[in-house]
Amino acid sequence: MKKTMYRLFTLVAIAASALFHSCETTELEILNDPDQLSEDQADPDLLLNAIQRAYVANMVTMNDQSSDLTRIDYFFGRTYRENLQSNIFNASWSRFYSSQILDGIARGISPNVNILEGLNEDPDTDLSFHLGVAKALQAHQLMLLVDFIGDIPFSEALNPLEFPSPNVDDDAMVYSTALAMLDESLGFFQASDGAGSALDFFYGGDVDNWIALVNTLKMRHALTTGDIGTFNAIVSGGNFISDSSQDFQFNFGLQELNPDTRHQDYATDYTTSGANLYQSNWLMETMQGEDVMDPSDDDPRIRYYFYRQTDCTPGASCNPDGNGERLSCSLETPPAHYSAQGISFCWLEDGYWGRDHGDDDGTPPDNFFRTAVGVYPAGGLFDDDQFNELTLGAGGGGAGIEPIILASYVDFWQAEVALAAGQTGPAAAFVTAGLEKSIAKVQSFIALDGSADSSFEPTPAEVTAYIAAQAAKIVDTSDDSWNALAEQYFITMYGGGSDAYNFYRRTGYPTTVKPSLNPNPGPFPRTYFYPNVEVVANPNIQQRPDLTTQVFWDTNPASPAFPPAN
Repeated sequence: MKKTMYRLFTLVAIAASALFHSCETTELEILNDPDQLSEDQADPDLLLNAIQRAYVANMVTMNDQSSDLTRIDYFFGRTYRENLQSNIFNASWSRFYSSQILDGIARGISPNVNILEGLNEDPDTDLSFHLGVAKALQAHQLMLLVDFIGDIPFSEALNPLEFPSPNVDDDAMVYSTALAMLDESLGFFQASDGAGSALDFFYGGDVDNWIALVNTLKMRHALTTGDIGTFNAIVSGGNFISDSSQDFQFNFGLQELNPDTRHQDYATDYTTSGANLYQSNWLMETMQGEDVMDPSDDDPRIRYYFYRQTDCTPGASCNPDGNGERLSCSLETPPAHYSAQGISFCWLEDGYWGRDHGDDDGTPPDNFFRTAVGVYPAGGLFDDDQFNELTLGAGGGGAGIEPIILASYVDFWQAEVALAAGQTGPAAAFVTAGLEKSIAKVQSFIALDGSADSSFEPTPAEVTAYIAAQAAKIVDTSDDSWNALAEQYFITMYGGGSDAYNFYRRTGYPTTVKPSLNPNPGPFPRTYFYPNVEVVANPNIQQRPDLTTQVFWDTNPASPAFPPAN
Protein backbone atom coordinates (compact mmCIF):
# COMPACT_ATOMS: atom_id res chain seq x y z
CA MET A 1 0.00 0.00 0.00
CA LYS A 2 1.41 3.34 -0.97
CA LYS A 3 1.22 5.74 1.93
CA THR A 4 0.60 9.47 1.93
CA MET A 5 3.00 10.53 4.59
CA TYR A 6 2.15 14.20 5.04
CA ARG A 7 -1.07 13.31 6.80
CA LEU A 8 0.61 11.37 9.57
CA PHE A 9 1.63 14.49 11.48
CA THR A 10 -1.98 14.87 12.58
CA LEU A 11 -2.30 11.38 13.99
CA VAL A 12 -2.64 12.41 17.59
CA ALA A 13 -6.32 13.20 17.10
CA ILE A 14 -6.92 9.67 15.92
CA ALA A 15 -6.29 8.42 19.41
CA ALA A 16 -9.47 10.26 20.42
CA SER A 17 -7.41 12.11 22.96
CA ALA A 18 -9.41 15.15 23.87
CA LEU A 19 -7.11 15.34 26.87
CA PHE A 20 -4.09 15.78 24.64
CA HIS A 21 -5.82 18.45 22.59
CA SER A 22 -6.75 20.23 25.78
CA CYS A 23 -3.21 20.11 27.10
CA GLU A 24 -1.78 21.39 23.85
CA THR A 25 -4.15 24.32 23.57
CA THR A 26 -4.22 25.45 27.19
CA GLU A 27 -0.99 24.60 28.95
CA LEU A 28 1.19 25.86 26.11
CA GLU A 29 -0.81 29.07 25.80
CA ILE A 30 0.18 30.24 29.27
CA LEU A 31 3.83 30.26 28.32
CA ASN A 32 5.43 33.36 26.89
CA ASP A 33 7.61 31.62 24.35
CA PRO A 34 6.92 27.91 23.81
CA ASP A 35 9.82 27.65 21.38
CA GLN A 36 12.23 28.43 24.20
CA LEU A 37 11.07 25.86 26.76
CA SER A 38 13.78 24.51 28.99
CA GLU A 39 13.81 20.76 29.45
CA ASP A 40 12.57 20.96 33.04
CA GLN A 41 9.48 22.85 31.81
CA ALA A 42 8.48 20.19 29.31
CA ASP A 43 5.17 18.40 29.81
CA PRO A 44 5.78 14.61 30.01
CA ASP A 45 2.43 13.85 28.41
CA LEU A 46 3.19 16.07 25.43
CA LEU A 47 6.60 14.46 25.12
CA LEU A 48 4.98 11.01 25.09
CA ASN A 49 2.51 12.21 22.46
CA ALA A 50 5.32 13.49 20.26
CA ILE A 51 7.22 10.20 20.56
CA GLN A 52 4.16 8.14 19.68
CA ARG A 53 3.21 10.37 16.75
CA ALA A 54 6.70 10.16 15.29
CA TYR A 55 6.80 6.41 15.85
CA VAL A 56 3.50 5.78 14.04
CA ALA A 57 4.51 7.97 11.10
CA ASN A 58 7.79 6.08 10.81
CA MET A 59 6.04 2.71 10.98
CA VAL A 60 3.83 3.71 8.05
CA THR A 61 6.95 4.41 5.98
CA MET A 62 8.69 1.21 7.06
CA ASN A 63 5.63 -0.97 6.51
CA ASP A 64 5.30 0.57 3.06
CA GLN A 65 8.91 0.21 1.95
CA SER A 66 9.22 -3.37 3.17
CA SER A 67 5.94 -4.39 1.56
CA ASP A 68 6.87 -2.79 -1.77
CA LEU A 69 10.12 -4.71 -2.05
CA THR A 70 8.58 -8.05 -1.10
CA ARG A 71 5.56 -7.82 -3.45
CA ILE A 72 2.99 -7.51 -0.66
CA ASP A 73 2.41 -4.10 -2.21
CA TYR A 74 3.07 -2.84 -5.70
CA PHE A 75 6.59 -1.53 -6.39
CA PHE A 76 6.99 1.23 -8.98
CA GLY A 77 10.21 1.53 -10.96
CA ARG A 78 12.14 -0.33 -13.63
CA THR A 79 15.31 -0.48 -11.53
CA TYR A 80 15.73 -0.59 -7.79
CA ARG A 81 18.44 2.07 -7.72
CA GLU A 82 16.45 4.61 -9.72
CA ASN A 83 13.34 4.20 -7.59
CA LEU A 84 14.92 3.93 -4.14
CA GLN A 85 16.37 7.40 -3.89
CA SER A 86 18.21 8.81 -0.89
CA ASN A 87 15.24 10.93 0.21
CA ILE A 88 13.01 7.99 1.20
CA PHE A 89 13.99 7.96 4.86
CA ASN A 90 14.58 11.70 5.29
CA ALA A 91 11.46 12.23 7.37
CA SER A 92 11.92 9.03 9.35
CA TRP A 93 15.51 10.00 10.15
CA SER A 94 14.42 13.44 11.34
CA ARG A 95 11.62 11.99 13.44
CA PHE A 96 14.12 9.76 15.21
CA TYR A 97 17.11 12.07 15.65
CA SER A 98 16.09 15.70 15.25
CA SER A 99 16.47 18.15 18.15
CA GLN A 100 14.57 20.85 16.28
CA ILE A 101 12.00 22.43 18.60
CA LEU A 102 8.41 22.62 17.34
CA ASP A 103 5.82 24.06 19.72
CA GLY A 104 8.13 23.51 22.64
CA ILE A 105 8.73 19.83 21.84
CA ALA A 106 11.75 18.30 20.11
CA ARG A 107 10.80 16.75 16.80
CA GLY A 108 12.82 13.57 17.28
CA ILE A 109 12.01 10.45 19.28
CA SER A 110 15.46 10.13 20.85
CA PRO A 111 15.83 13.74 22.09
CA ASN A 112 12.41 13.51 23.71
CA VAL A 113 13.33 10.23 25.40
CA ASN A 114 16.40 11.99 26.83
CA ILE A 115 14.23 14.84 28.12
CA LEU A 116 11.89 12.36 29.80
CA GLU A 117 14.87 10.72 31.49
CA GLY A 118 16.00 14.10 32.79
CA LEU A 119 12.55 14.89 34.15
CA ASN A 120 12.42 11.50 35.84
CA GLU A 121 15.48 12.37 37.92
CA ASP A 122 13.25 14.59 40.05
CA PRO A 123 12.56 12.47 43.18
CA ASP A 124 9.00 13.80 43.26
CA THR A 125 8.31 12.64 39.70
CA ASP A 126 7.56 9.10 38.55
CA LEU A 127 7.64 8.73 34.79
CA SER A 128 8.14 4.98 34.81
CA PHE A 129 5.26 4.31 32.42
CA HIS A 130 6.21 7.14 30.07
CA LEU A 131 9.79 5.90 29.88
CA GLY A 132 8.71 2.29 29.47
CA VAL A 133 6.70 3.23 26.40
CA ALA A 134 9.32 5.65 25.08
CA LYS A 135 12.20 3.19 25.43
CA ALA A 136 10.24 0.38 23.78
CA LEU A 137 9.34 2.53 20.76
CA GLN A 138 12.86 3.96 20.54
CA ALA A 139 14.38 0.48 20.60
CA HIS A 140 12.07 -0.81 17.88
CA GLN A 141 12.85 2.18 15.68
CA LEU A 142 16.57 1.77 16.28
CA MET A 143 16.44 -1.86 15.15
CA LEU A 144 14.42 -0.96 12.07
CA LEU A 145 16.78 1.85 11.07
CA VAL A 146 19.64 -0.64 11.23
CA ASP A 147 17.59 -3.17 9.25
CA PHE A 148 16.95 -0.69 6.46
CA ILE A 149 20.19 1.32 6.48
CA GLY A 150 22.97 -0.57 8.32
CA ASP A 151 25.62 1.40 10.21
CA ILE A 152 23.99 4.49 11.70
CA PRO A 153 24.96 7.13 14.28
CA PHE A 154 23.86 6.69 17.86
CA SER A 155 26.57 6.97 20.50
CA GLU A 156 27.47 10.48 19.29
CA ALA A 157 24.14 11.41 17.73
CA LEU A 158 22.40 12.70 20.85
CA ASN A 159 25.18 15.05 21.95
CA PRO A 160 25.17 17.71 19.21
CA LEU A 161 27.24 20.20 21.18
CA GLU A 162 30.18 17.81 21.43
CA PHE A 163 29.51 15.93 18.20
CA PRO A 164 27.87 18.25 15.65
CA SER A 165 28.72 15.73 12.91
CA PRO A 166 28.27 12.31 14.54
CA ASN A 167 30.04 9.28 13.17
CA VAL A 168 28.18 6.08 12.41
CA ASP A 169 28.38 3.19 14.83
CA ASP A 170 28.76 -0.44 13.85
CA ASP A 171 25.32 -1.81 13.10
CA ALA A 172 25.75 -4.84 15.37
CA MET A 173 26.64 -2.55 18.25
CA VAL A 174 23.57 -0.40 17.63
CA TYR A 175 21.41 -3.52 17.62
CA SER A 176 22.89 -4.47 21.00
CA THR A 177 22.07 -0.97 22.23
CA ALA A 178 18.46 -1.49 21.17
CA LEU A 179 18.34 -4.70 23.20
CA ALA A 180 19.65 -2.86 26.23
CA MET A 181 16.89 -0.27 25.73
CA LEU A 182 14.31 -3.03 25.81
CA ASP A 183 15.71 -4.22 29.12
CA GLU A 184 15.45 -0.66 30.41
CA SER A 185 11.88 -0.46 29.16
CA LEU A 186 11.00 -3.66 30.94
CA GLY A 187 12.51 -2.32 34.15
CA PHE A 188 10.46 0.86 33.93
CA PHE A 189 7.23 -1.07 33.38
CA GLN A 190 7.99 -3.39 36.27
CA ALA A 191 8.64 -0.35 38.48
CA SER A 192 5.39 1.38 37.49
CA ASP A 193 2.33 1.17 39.67
CA GLY A 194 0.43 -0.78 37.04
CA ALA A 195 -1.64 2.17 35.81
CA GLY A 196 -0.32 3.81 32.67
CA SER A 197 -1.10 7.09 30.97
CA ALA A 198 -4.46 7.51 29.28
CA LEU A 199 -2.49 9.08 26.44
CA ASP A 200 -1.12 5.69 25.46
CA PHE A 201 -2.16 5.38 21.79
CA PHE A 202 -1.77 1.62 21.68
CA TYR A 203 -2.79 -0.17 24.87
CA GLY A 204 -4.67 2.49 26.82
CA GLY A 205 -2.22 2.34 29.70
CA ASP A 206 -2.24 -1.46 30.11
CA VAL A 207 1.21 -2.24 31.54
CA ASP A 208 0.82 -6.00 31.12
CA ASN A 209 0.33 -5.64 27.37
CA TRP A 210 3.35 -3.35 27.14
CA ILE A 211 5.49 -5.93 28.95
CA ALA A 212 4.30 -8.57 26.48
CA LEU A 213 5.26 -6.24 23.61
CA VAL A 214 8.75 -5.62 25.03
CA ASN A 215 9.33 -9.37 25.33
CA THR A 216 8.06 -9.78 21.77
CA LEU A 217 10.51 -7.14 20.53
CA LYS A 218 13.25 -9.08 22.31
CA MET A 219 12.06 -12.16 20.41
CA ARG A 220 12.32 -10.17 17.21
CA HIS A 221 15.88 -9.15 18.09
CA ALA A 222 16.81 -12.78 18.81
CA LEU A 223 15.22 -14.08 15.61
CA THR A 224 16.94 -11.47 13.48
CA THR A 225 20.37 -12.09 14.99
CA GLY A 226 20.04 -15.88 15.03
CA ASP A 227 19.96 -16.17 18.82
CA ILE A 228 17.46 -19.02 18.80
CA GLY A 229 18.25 -19.99 22.39
CA THR A 230 17.03 -16.64 23.65
CA PHE A 231 14.06 -16.76 21.29
CA ASN A 232 12.96 -20.13 22.64
CA ALA A 233 13.55 -19.05 26.25
CA ILE A 234 11.14 -16.13 25.81
CA VAL A 235 8.61 -18.44 24.19
CA SER A 236 8.93 -20.82 27.14
CA GLY A 237 8.31 -17.90 29.49
CA GLY A 238 4.98 -17.33 27.80
CA ASN A 239 4.81 -13.57 28.33
CA PHE A 240 4.77 -12.27 24.77
CA ILE A 241 2.13 -11.31 22.19
CA SER A 242 0.36 -14.62 21.77
CA ASP A 243 -3.30 -13.60 21.62
CA SER A 244 -4.98 -11.18 19.22
CA SER A 245 -6.23 -9.15 22.17
CA GLN A 246 -2.58 -8.12 22.65
CA ASP A 247 -2.05 -7.04 19.03
CA PHE A 248 0.21 -4.01 18.69
CA GLN A 249 -1.55 -1.72 16.24
CA PHE A 250 -2.59 1.88 15.73
CA ASN A 251 -6.28 2.66 15.41
CA PHE A 252 -7.48 5.30 12.94
CA GLY A 253 -10.62 7.42 13.16
CA LEU A 254 -13.47 8.64 11.00
CA GLN A 255 -12.80 12.36 10.80
CA GLU A 256 -12.24 13.66 7.29
CA LEU A 257 -10.97 17.20 7.92
CA ASN A 258 -9.10 19.31 10.45
CA PRO A 259 -7.44 16.90 10.97
CA ASP A 260 -8.01 13.91 8.71
CA THR A 261 -7.85 10.95 11.10
CA ARG A 262 -8.70 8.21 8.59
CA HIS A 263 -6.39 5.44 7.43
CA GLN A 264 -4.09 6.97 4.84
CA ASP A 265 -4.88 4.35 2.19
CA TYR A 266 -8.60 4.86 2.62
CA ALA A 267 -8.15 8.61 2.20
CA THR A 268 -6.16 7.97 -0.99
CA ASP A 269 -8.57 5.48 -2.57
CA TYR A 270 -12.03 6.55 -1.44
CA THR A 271 -12.23 9.81 -3.33
CA THR A 272 -14.54 11.47 -5.81
CA SER A 273 -11.89 10.84 -8.47
CA GLY A 274 -11.66 7.10 -7.77
CA ALA A 275 -8.87 4.93 -6.40
CA ASN A 276 -5.31 6.22 -6.55
CA LEU A 277 -3.35 3.19 -5.36
CA TYR A 278 -2.36 0.06 -7.25
CA GLN A 279 -2.45 -3.32 -5.57
CA SER A 280 0.15 -6.05 -6.05
CA ASN A 281 -0.80 -8.52 -8.76
CA TRP A 282 1.40 -11.14 -7.11
CA LEU A 283 -0.42 -10.92 -3.80
CA MET A 284 -3.90 -10.91 -5.34
CA GLU A 285 -3.08 -13.81 -7.65
CA THR A 286 -1.56 -15.81 -4.81
CA MET A 287 -4.72 -15.24 -2.79
CA GLN A 288 -6.79 -16.48 -5.73
CA GLY A 289 -5.34 -19.93 -5.14
CA GLU A 290 -4.32 -22.58 -7.60
CA ASP A 291 -7.51 -22.25 -9.67
CA VAL A 292 -7.86 -18.53 -10.36
CA MET A 293 -11.13 -19.17 -12.19
CA ASP A 294 -12.76 -20.69 -9.11
CA PRO A 295 -13.60 -18.17 -6.34
CA SER A 296 -14.17 -21.04 -3.89
CA ASP A 297 -10.42 -21.61 -4.01
CA ASP A 298 -9.67 -18.06 -2.85
CA ASP A 299 -7.92 -17.13 0.36
CA PRO A 300 -10.71 -16.38 2.88
CA ARG A 301 -9.26 -12.89 3.41
CA ILE A 302 -9.33 -11.70 -0.19
CA ARG A 303 -12.73 -9.99 -0.06
CA TYR A 304 -11.69 -8.10 3.07
CA TYR A 305 -8.29 -6.99 1.74
CA PHE A 306 -9.45 -5.80 -1.68
CA TYR A 307 -12.48 -4.10 -3.15
CA ARG A 308 -13.06 -4.60 -6.89
CA GLN A 309 -14.70 -1.79 -8.82
CA THR A 310 -15.26 -4.01 -11.84
CA ASP A 311 -15.76 -7.71 -12.51
CA CYS A 312 -13.55 -7.75 -15.59
CA THR A 313 -9.92 -6.77 -16.14
CA PRO A 314 -8.79 -6.11 -19.74
CA GLY A 315 -6.86 -9.07 -21.13
CA ALA A 316 -8.65 -11.62 -18.94
CA SER A 317 -10.98 -14.27 -20.34
CA CYS A 318 -13.91 -11.85 -20.01
CA ASN A 319 -12.16 -9.36 -22.33
CA PRO A 320 -9.35 -11.11 -24.22
CA ASP A 321 -8.98 -8.19 -26.65
CA GLY A 322 -7.79 -5.92 -23.84
CA ASN A 323 -8.14 -2.17 -23.50
CA GLY A 324 -5.12 -0.08 -24.41
CA GLU A 325 -6.51 3.12 -22.96
CA ARG A 326 -7.21 1.82 -19.46
CA LEU A 327 -4.63 -0.97 -19.21
CA SER A 328 -1.97 -0.55 -21.88
CA CYS A 329 -0.12 -3.74 -20.98
CA SER A 330 -3.24 -5.76 -21.88
CA LEU A 331 -2.21 -5.20 -25.51
CA GLU A 332 1.48 -5.90 -24.93
CA THR A 333 3.53 -9.06 -25.30
CA PRO A 334 4.72 -10.39 -21.93
CA PRO A 335 8.43 -9.95 -21.21
CA ALA A 336 10.50 -12.90 -22.37
CA HIS A 337 11.51 -13.90 -18.85
CA TYR A 338 7.86 -13.95 -17.79
CA SER A 339 6.89 -16.13 -20.76
CA ALA A 340 9.82 -18.48 -20.22
CA GLN A 341 8.81 -19.09 -16.61
CA GLY A 342 5.09 -19.25 -17.27
CA ILE A 343 4.43 -16.18 -15.11
CA SER A 344 1.16 -14.32 -15.53
CA PHE A 345 1.49 -10.83 -16.93
CA CYS A 346 -0.51 -7.63 -16.53
CA TRP A 347 -4.02 -8.87 -15.80
CA LEU A 348 -5.79 -11.21 -13.44
CA GLU A 349 -9.12 -12.99 -13.66
CA ASP A 350 -12.25 -12.11 -11.72
CA GLY A 351 -11.85 -8.34 -11.87
CA TYR A 352 -8.67 -8.04 -9.79
CA TRP A 353 -6.89 -5.06 -11.34
CA GLY A 354 -3.41 -4.22 -10.09
CA ARG A 355 0.14 -4.02 -11.36
CA ASP A 356 3.19 -6.27 -11.61
CA HIS A 357 6.43 -5.70 -9.71
CA GLY A 358 8.41 -2.85 -11.23
CA ASP A 359 5.71 -1.64 -13.64
CA ASP A 360 6.56 2.00 -14.32
CA ASP A 361 3.79 2.82 -16.78
CA GLY A 362 2.09 6.16 -16.48
CA THR A 363 -1.32 6.64 -14.93
CA PRO A 364 -4.16 5.88 -17.36
CA PRO A 365 -7.86 6.74 -16.74
CA ASP A 366 -8.46 3.61 -14.67
CA ASN A 367 -9.27 5.16 -11.28
CA PHE A 368 -12.83 3.82 -11.37
CA PHE A 369 -11.69 0.34 -12.40
CA ARG A 370 -8.53 -0.57 -10.50
CA THR A 371 -8.85 -2.65 -7.34
CA ALA A 372 -8.97 -0.57 -4.16
CA VAL A 373 -8.11 -1.23 -0.54
CA GLY A 374 -10.87 -3.05 1.30
CA VAL A 375 -12.30 -3.15 4.79
CA TYR A 376 -9.11 -4.66 6.30
CA PRO A 377 -6.97 -2.95 7.41
CA ALA A 378 -7.92 0.38 5.84
CA GLY A 379 -11.55 0.55 6.96
CA GLY A 380 -12.98 0.52 3.43
CA LEU A 381 -15.60 -1.69 1.78
CA PHE A 382 -16.10 -5.43 2.03
CA ASP A 383 -16.20 -6.89 -1.49
CA ASP A 384 -19.64 -8.44 -1.96
CA ASP A 385 -19.70 -8.36 -5.77
CA GLN A 386 -21.34 -4.93 -5.96
CA PHE A 387 -18.57 -3.59 -8.23
CA ASN A 388 -19.56 -0.02 -7.47
CA GLU A 389 -17.43 3.08 -7.77
CA LEU A 390 -15.90 4.32 -4.55
CA THR A 391 -17.47 7.15 -2.59
CA LEU A 392 -16.41 9.31 0.33
CA GLY A 393 -17.36 7.74 3.62
CA ALA A 394 -18.11 4.32 2.11
CA GLY A 395 -17.61 1.17 4.12
CA GLY A 396 -15.85 1.71 7.42
CA GLY A 397 -15.10 5.35 6.69
CA GLY A 398 -11.37 4.79 7.08
CA ALA A 399 -11.51 3.68 10.73
CA GLY A 400 -8.98 0.95 10.11
CA ILE A 401 -5.67 0.07 11.72
CA GLU A 402 -1.94 0.23 11.06
CA PRO A 403 -0.82 -3.28 12.02
CA ILE A 404 2.64 -3.30 13.60
CA ILE A 405 3.17 -6.59 15.46
CA LEU A 406 0.20 -8.95 15.61
CA ALA A 407 -0.09 -12.26 17.42
CA SER A 408 -0.47 -13.96 14.04
CA TYR A 409 2.92 -12.59 12.97
CA VAL A 410 4.53 -14.06 16.07
CA ASP A 411 3.10 -17.48 15.23
CA PHE A 412 4.87 -17.27 11.89
CA TRP A 413 8.12 -16.33 13.67
CA GLN A 414 7.79 -19.55 15.62
CA ALA A 415 6.96 -21.45 12.45
CA GLU A 416 10.16 -20.15 10.86
CA VAL A 417 12.28 -21.24 13.83
CA ALA A 418 10.66 -24.68 13.86
CA LEU A 419 11.07 -25.26 10.13
CA ALA A 420 14.70 -24.09 10.20
CA ALA A 421 15.28 -26.75 12.88
CA GLY A 422 13.62 -29.41 10.72
CA GLN A 423 10.57 -29.63 12.98
CA THR A 424 7.91 -29.78 10.30
CA GLY A 425 5.04 -30.81 12.57
CA PRO A 426 5.42 -27.85 14.93
CA ALA A 427 6.03 -25.54 11.95
CA ALA A 428 2.72 -26.61 10.39
CA ALA A 429 0.97 -26.18 13.74
CA PHE A 430 2.28 -22.63 14.09
CA VAL A 431 1.16 -21.81 10.54
CA THR A 432 -2.26 -23.14 11.47
CA ALA A 433 -2.34 -20.97 14.60
CA GLY A 434 -1.20 -17.89 12.69
CA LEU A 435 -3.83 -18.33 9.99
CA GLU A 436 -6.58 -18.93 12.53
CA LYS A 437 -5.73 -15.68 14.30
CA SER A 438 -5.26 -13.71 11.10
CA ILE A 439 -8.47 -14.83 9.40
CA ALA A 440 -10.55 -14.32 12.54
CA LYS A 441 -9.18 -10.80 12.98
CA VAL A 442 -9.67 -9.91 9.33
CA GLN A 443 -13.23 -11.27 9.30
CA SER A 444 -14.13 -9.17 12.33
CA PHE A 445 -13.60 -6.04 10.24
CA ILE A 446 -16.78 -6.63 8.25
CA ALA A 447 -18.54 -5.03 11.21
CA LEU A 448 -17.09 -1.71 10.05
CA ASP A 449 -19.02 -1.88 6.77
CA GLY A 450 -22.70 -1.58 7.55
CA SER A 451 -23.58 -2.00 3.87
CA ALA A 452 -21.82 -5.36 3.46
CA ASP A 453 -23.71 -8.44 2.31
CA SER A 454 -22.37 -11.03 4.75
CA SER A 455 -23.59 -13.90 2.56
CA PHE A 456 -20.38 -13.41 0.58
CA GLU A 457 -18.24 -14.17 3.62
CA PRO A 458 -16.45 -17.53 3.62
CA THR A 459 -18.15 -20.17 5.72
CA PRO A 460 -16.46 -21.67 8.80
CA ALA A 461 -16.03 -24.91 6.86
CA GLU A 462 -14.30 -23.09 4.01
CA VAL A 463 -11.97 -21.32 6.43
CA THR A 464 -11.10 -24.57 8.19
CA ALA A 465 -10.45 -26.32 4.88
CA TYR A 466 -8.24 -23.49 3.65
CA ILE A 467 -6.11 -23.46 6.78
CA ALA A 468 -5.72 -27.23 6.74
CA ALA A 469 -4.69 -27.17 3.08
CA GLN A 470 -1.98 -24.56 3.71
CA ALA A 471 -0.58 -26.30 6.77
CA ALA A 472 -0.53 -29.61 4.88
CA LYS A 473 1.98 -28.13 2.43
CA ILE A 474 4.66 -28.04 5.13
CA VAL A 475 5.91 -31.60 5.06
CA ASP A 476 9.71 -31.26 4.91
CA THR A 477 12.39 -28.57 4.63
CA SER A 478 12.21 -28.28 0.86
CA ASP A 479 11.60 -25.09 -1.10
CA ASP A 480 7.95 -26.04 -1.42
CA SER A 481 7.47 -26.09 2.34
CA TRP A 482 9.36 -22.84 2.86
CA ASN A 483 7.39 -21.19 0.07
CA ALA A 484 4.11 -22.31 1.61
CA LEU A 485 5.10 -20.81 4.97
CA ALA A 486 6.47 -17.62 3.44
CA GLU A 487 3.49 -16.99 1.17
CA GLN A 488 1.05 -17.26 4.06
CA TYR A 489 3.25 -15.06 6.25
CA PHE A 490 3.39 -12.36 3.59
CA ILE A 491 -0.36 -12.52 3.01
CA THR A 492 -0.92 -12.25 6.75
CA MET A 493 1.32 -9.16 6.91
CA TYR A 494 -0.75 -7.21 4.37
CA GLY A 495 -0.98 -3.64 5.65
CA GLY A 496 1.78 -4.07 8.22
CA GLY A 497 4.73 -5.71 6.50
CA SER A 498 7.76 -4.02 8.08
CA ASP A 499 9.30 -7.42 8.90
CA ALA A 500 8.79 -8.92 5.44
CA TYR A 501 12.03 -7.30 4.19
CA ASN A 502 13.98 -8.94 7.01
CA PHE A 503 12.39 -12.34 6.42
CA TYR A 504 13.07 -12.15 2.69
CA ARG A 505 16.75 -11.28 3.18
CA ARG A 506 17.09 -13.82 6.00
CA THR A 507 15.56 -16.81 4.19
CA GLY A 508 15.27 -15.96 0.49
CA TYR A 509 11.66 -17.12 0.51
CA PRO A 510 9.19 -17.12 -1.06
CA THR A 511 10.89 -17.90 -4.34
CA THR A 512 7.45 -17.73 -5.95
CA VAL A 513 7.23 -13.93 -5.96
CA LYS A 514 7.07 -12.33 -9.36
CA PRO A 515 10.36 -11.03 -10.73
CA SER A 516 10.63 -7.44 -11.85
CA LEU A 517 9.16 -6.65 -15.25
CA ASN A 518 12.59 -5.37 -16.22
CA PRO A 519 14.83 -8.43 -16.70
CA ASN A 520 17.74 -6.37 -15.37
CA PRO A 521 16.42 -4.35 -12.44
CA GLY A 522 19.79 -4.27 -10.72
CA PRO A 523 20.81 -6.08 -7.54
CA PHE A 524 18.08 -6.55 -4.96
CA PRO A 525 18.52 -3.83 -2.29
CA ARG A 526 20.14 -5.25 0.82
CA THR A 527 20.08 -1.83 2.52
CA TYR A 528 18.89 1.63 1.49
CA PHE A 529 20.91 4.77 0.84
CA TYR A 530 21.66 7.05 3.75
CA PRO A 531 19.06 9.83 3.95
CA ASN A 532 20.37 12.77 1.96
CA VAL A 533 19.20 15.16 4.67
CA GLU A 534 21.98 13.71 6.84
CA VAL A 535 24.60 13.23 4.14
CA VAL A 536 24.37 16.88 3.11
CA ALA A 537 24.67 18.11 6.69
CA ASN A 538 27.17 15.61 8.08
CA PRO A 539 30.63 15.35 6.46
CA ASN A 540 31.33 12.20 8.49
CA ILE A 541 28.71 10.20 6.59
CA GLN A 542 29.59 9.30 3.04
CA GLN A 543 26.81 8.13 0.76
CA ARG A 544 27.20 4.51 -0.27
CA PRO A 545 27.63 3.92 -4.01
CA ASP A 546 24.84 1.37 -4.38
CA LEU A 547 22.25 -0.69 -2.52
CA THR A 548 24.26 -3.88 -2.05
CA THR A 549 25.72 -3.23 1.44
CA GLN A 550 24.52 -5.99 3.77
CA VAL A 551 23.47 -5.40 7.35
CA PHE A 552 25.49 -7.40 9.90
CA TRP A 553 22.89 -10.16 10.36
CA ASP A 554 22.45 -10.67 6.59
CA THR A 555 25.04 -13.37 5.94
CA ASN A 556 23.54 -14.72 2.72
CA PRO A 557 25.30 -14.50 -0.67
CA ALA A 558 25.63 -11.05 -2.18
CA SER A 559 23.09 -9.65 -4.64
CA PRO A 560 22.25 -10.33 -7.40
CA ALA A 561 22.70 -14.04 -6.62
CA PHE A 562 20.42 -13.68 -3.61
CA PRO A 563 17.48 -13.58 -3.11
CA PRO A 564 16.91 -16.00 -5.99
CA ALA A 565 13.59 -14.51 -7.13
CA ASN A 566 14.91 -10.98 -7.67
